[in-house]
Amino acid sequence: MYKLVLIAAFAILTSFGISTGIPSNTILSTGDTLKVLEPKPEHASEAYVITNLLKRYHYRKLPLSDSISNVIFENYFTSIDPNKAYFFKDDIKQFEGLRYKLDTQIPEGDLDFAYHAFELYRERALNRIDYVFKLLETEFDFTKNESYTFDREKEDWPTNDAERDEVWRKIIKSQALTYKLSGNDWEKTVKGLKRRYERIQKAIYQYNSEDVFQSYMNAYTNAYDPHTDYFSPPDAANFQIDMSLSLEGIGARLMQNLDYTQVAEIIPGGPAYKSKQILKDDRIIGVAQGEDGEFLDVIGWRLDDVVAKIRGPKGTVVRLQILKASKGQNALPDTLRLVRDKIKLESQAAKAELIPISEGNSTYKLGVITVPSFYLNFDELNAGVKDYRSTTRDVKNLITDLKKQGMDGLLIDLRFNGGGSLQEAIEMTGLFIPDGPVVQVRNTDQSVDKMDDTDGGVVFYDGPLAVMVNRGSASASEIFSGAIQDYKRGVIIGESTFGKGTVQNIIDLDRYIRNPDMKLGQLKMTLAKFYRVTGSSNQRIGIAPDVQFPSIYDADEYGEASRPNSLPWDEIANANFKPTNNIDEELLDNLNALYRNHLNTDKDLQKLMKEIEEAKERRRQSSVSLNYEERRQPEPEQQEGLSASVDQDEVSVDDEIKKKLEEDPYLKEGLRLLAEITRKKIG
Repeated sequence: MYKLVLIAAFAILTSFGISTGIPSNTILSTGDTLKVLEPKPEHASEAYVITNLLKRYHYRKLPLSDSISNVIFENYFTSIDPNKAYFFKDDIKQFEGLRYKLDTQIPEGDLDFAYHAFELYRERALNRIDYVFKLLETEFDFTKNESYTFDREKEDWPTNDAERDEVWRKIIKSQALTYKLSGNDWEKTVKGLKRRYERIQKAIYQYNSEDVFQSYMNAYTNAYDPHTDYFSPPDAANFQIDMSLSLEGIGARLMQNLDYTQVAEIIPGGPAYKSKQILKDDRIIGVAQGEDGEFLDVIGWRLDDVVAKIRGPKGTVVRLQILKASKGQNALPDTLRLVRDKIKLESQAAKAELIPISEGNSTYKLGVITVPSFYLNFDELNAGVKDYRSTTRDVKNLITDLKKQGMDGLLIDLRFNGGGSLQEAIEMTGLFIPDGPVVQVRNTDQSVDKMDDTDGGVVFYDGPLAVMVNRGSASASEIFSGAIQDYKRGVIIGESTFGKGTVQNIIDLDRYIRNPDMKLGQLKMTLAKFYRVTGSSNQRIGIAPDVQFPSIYDADEYGEASRPNSLPWDEIANANFKPTNNIDEELLDNLNALYRNHLNTDKDLQKLMKEIEEAKERRRQSSVSLNYEERRQPEPEQQEGLSASVDQDEVSVDDEIKKKLEEDPYLKEGLRLLAEITRKKIG
């Protein structure tokens, strides 16, 4: 049994953010001094163990080589200076002699490169903060027509002080303009930015040996694939948090990437999940209490301090300012209001409703089952509880209830379902197919396990079926939807999925170094890969819907294919399976023709397509204007809040369902297509 994991991390040092006010006790005190950063005694042993685990058990079986060393070198400098705003070009050159030697140094426990490079980064960063304070002595001229290139990935490092000063002048001017656009005068802008950089300054003074080792080991492990990570011991690392605490409040697991608090995972059923307005990889830059509390700028805060502000009693309001990963940089932060709650299994569970849809001269009762994740109560299962909770059991009960209400067709909504239990993905597939393999798993030794539906050939629901997915559907969601598609059992509708086709396990390094005086970390490592029954991997390409809706996300921006060093797509031999052939090419052609007709005639879909293209165009921009009049022009309405109006002669529903479809035109279109499938099947 595997537990599917969808976790990703990246670090960004400069961005736009706005808020005012911060507790005064976070300001750097004059007594703070820079610590000498050097490896701990156990770090050499950990590096040796990590090397051997990667060599023996990682799925890729990549030998340490000059090529891997080069990737580690690049990863490390990218992790500490991703925007090329701190180091000089000559700084990088002084380390060039080590570019192809790290593969021999790390197994021997030689970690000097990482600590020397980090010491230099720290020196350069403190120098930049001094320059920021100097810049804030004079108000910027926001009438000048100039721009700031925020995406410096393809730029080179500055060659001298003048070049670097100009980069930072525009960084700070852009941040100051964001304050001004939110109604702050120059005095408040200076106060807010000074406090922000004082906190960053304090954080730099607080970096310790574990922080450097974790960054370096992740530069190493990420050279194998983006889901292989090293985690420092919880009581030593600055970037870790008790996850049981992070589940309380808004229902999000948070992580720290240097100066920013970033969303690592949205918990299904929680306030954040229900809002659909904050997603994985978004960054939280401001937190306010209640309906009218003052926003605190949390850039540069420690993670546990940010979490303390976000958490609170059930039923209370917290407001967040977030930088959406899906938006271009030429946008103000979004403000999000959430009511805190405790995350319970019931709130994460699948839910159903019956929606009548008119198509042609008939009205069909269509069931919609929303599955936020593939969950299984392992504690109850292991304790022998007869009625333990699981996705499959809940979906089965929901289908039974919908049948009693006269359901004509069923839509399974897997949008934003990031995965969960593989066992549940297999068992839920078994509700809709007679029997046979559901997924293949190739292990690190290249052996292949075929994982079958084992319900004895019983089909619990054999009626018209559609599955809706989007770019946020990953792992177990892709296994289920891929099997439904391969068995030709139902129609897949929506956006291409995330494309995560790998399996990870977490390994405690204490198992390999038995020393009670040492507190060691963990290694999360990729051990296996998923394949469809056709033999095709889900990796990178995901599941391509039978009816493809436009997506606000491109594969190279959000998804497995966008991640450096992600494992490639490939294929193995197909499994022996027998399609149901409920879905044929003629039906798919008919559905796609119907969808194209709706695109040409439906004003709601046309509006949505326009918003998507505008959002994509904004994200393609690599620079932003620093002119106040130009930047203060109102932005077009964002696509995130899906909006549409539904004609009553098209959809006959009560007011609550009508509102739901007005806010979600993709669901509306999915149901219209399901109505056509139902019409073809039952007349």
